[in-house]
Amino acid sequence: MLNVLADEHPDPNAVADVLRAHGEADPIDLTERDIAELRKAAALLRQVFAAEHVDDAAAVLNGLLKDHAGPLRLTSHGGNSPWHPHLDHDDDAPWDEWFLASSCMALTVLLWDRQRPPGRICASTSCQNVFITQGSGPERRYCSRRCATRERVAAHRHGRATEAP
Repeated sequence: MLNVLADEHPDPNAVADVLRAHGEADPIDLTERDIAELRKAAALLRQVFAAEHVDDAAAVLNGLLKDHAGPLRLTSHGGNSPWHPHLDHDDDAPWDEWFLASSCMALTVLLWDRQRPPGRICASTSCQNVFITQGSGPERRYCSRRCATRERVAAHRHGRATEAP
């Protein structure tokens, strides 16, 4: 969701498609104000992905939770879904409040479980997508193989250009 909201003028249908892909039910009617508020929430969440150290990511998350989350509660949305936790103020909270609070909860669990920042911003100069870091092994720098390949090819071409007489 953060990546689709990174565009200066995100397509409301694309945002609604992401919400549907993650279990939100129709109708999803997003206004221009909803999109603007979701973009503000996404900008706040990107700070978590920009954190280099676990302590910095935790500090950002603690601030976001303090300023933007309500008390933990369980909801079944009136019996329309299984019981699950929410940190927004109620089931009718605006999209941005739900998005920010729910994302903070998920990122908090990832940081708690792995004891490292939960994600990164792609290191590609032509991409600013965020991604969740998963598993063990070397730390990922790029959001996708495509970005990693594009950067390797660019570095190779740059290296060859500086070697040419």
